[in-house]
Amino acid sequence: MISLTLPQIARVTGGRVHPDTTAALDLAVTRSVVTDSRAVEPGSLYVARRGEHADGHDYLGSAAAHGAVAALTNRDSDLLPCVVVQEDPTRLSPRPDRPPYDAVTRAFGAIAREVLDRCVADGGLRVVGITGSSGKTSTKDLMAHVLSGLGPTLAPEASYNSEVGVPLTVCRLTPETAYLVVEMGASGKGHIEHLTGIAPPQVSVVLNVGTAHLGEFGSREAIAEAKAEIVRALPAHGLAVLNADDAVVAAMAAQARAVGARITLVGLSAAADVRAADVLIDAAGRASFTLHAPEAPADGIRVGLQLVGEHHVGNALAVAAVAHEWGMPWPDISTALGDATPQSRWRMEVTDRADGVTVINDAYNANPDSMRAALKALAAMRREGGHTVAVVGGMLELGETSAAQHLLVGQEAAVLGIDHLVTVGDLAEPAATAYLEHGGAEATSLTDRYQARDFLTARLTRHDVVLLKSSRDVGLRFLGDDLAGIDPAPAAVDKEVDA
Repeated sequence: MISLTLPQIARVTGGRVHPDTTAALDLAVTRSVVTDSRAVEPGSLYVARRGEHADGHDYLGSAAAHGAVAALTNRDSDLLPCVVVQEDPTRLSPRPDRPPYDAVTRAFGAIAREVLDRCVADGGLRVVGITGSSGKTSTKDLMAHVLSGLGPTLAPEASYNSEVGVPLTVCRLTPETAYLVVEMGASGKGHIEHLTGIAPPQVSVVLNVGTAHLGEFGSREAIAEAKAEIVRALPAHGLAVLNADDAVVAAMAAQARAVGARITLVGLSAAADVRAADVLIDAAGRASFTLHAPEAPADGIRVGLQLVGEHHVGNALAVAAVAHEWGMPWPDISTALGDATPQSRWRMEVTDRADGVTVINDAYNANPDSMRAALKALAAMRREGGHTVAVVGGMLELGETSAAQHLLVGQEAAVLGIDHLVTVGDLAEPAATAYLEHGGAEATSLTDRYQARDFLTARLTRHDVVLLKSSRDVGLRFLGDDLAGIDPAPAAVDKEVDA
């Protein structure tokens, strides 16, 4: 954390220090900035943000007890010194031109921007922003691993990619940090624009535009327009790394040119500047490929990934393009990509049980694109003498397309030859119907993850490979932990706020 005094925080947020005493005015935040009072340590700033279920102001006493030096609030408190920011009622009603974030949330972003600006000015910090409908977190982890070979690198914990998660990450910067990886998510227009205002990228990566959050955006075109905010935020001579295999993403090159940014296309397409060829998937579901790029050896350079799933090829190409932009030689990039191992829980997390059953837990989130990728990985991991079992729960936030998209999941499972499709919950049940209609072998529909646990515990046998895939709130990631024999407690708290 970059040390900031309370008057400095008041200046950048437009707030005021309470109480207005010499003692309070002399205070400085020297440790973490947090939105969860349980994460407070002596010297922390506690951000009392209102969440969906509670008000962070209710936890000011807890923050004080844990050693917070001050809090960011929207009202005075005598529990500990505060920087108080004034609420603007016009920002709390929905508007088409900007997200309706409350005053504390916007002030939190301003603090993070001040921290970032100081690091850029003092040490030439480099910032890469990553967005896409799927694959952001895995790519963020891979990016952080590779860039760490160039210098000290900071990346978000878990999937901290929101108006809360991004400033939480940025406020962890230190004077030594050379590279900042920022994952940027969106569920509406203006969300990524807000995030790029906190952490302006010099390089922007757009992985794909699918149908995640379709119920909130209304159309794929609207999703693309929102994702393109990360491209429009680039400075002149910045770099847009775009997926050549996604026509909607590749078309963002025009917006990059409009702001004077350069463009690198990545993918399998012949049009890609950084391209993968000769992709192979081994029995463990891991991809290898030949990387072709400017200044790489004429016959390319072979890359072997430890990550499970063919979809990681595109992620790896995006990472390679960024690392090369910042000076890493292609052979070193190949080595670093091959050294990377999974870092975030519940993303293609593979456990080989002692009884010979393999569990693939990929149930942190789900949308049609990531569901297809996971099913393809499951099919590739079939073991001789065993069965492939796909356990799928609902994909949320798909709006009116939800039923049709779940039907397509079942169809895809049948086409891929998955041996047994298990659906959990009413939302996913149409997938079982479509699976059987398209020639699937066996389908079972269950009501919840507890019923699924009992069913699978009795059913799975040696050499079976079972995939768990659903949106996070369905909870199949915890079923995956049950089946794998993993205690989820250390990683189960993925909240960003008390509320």
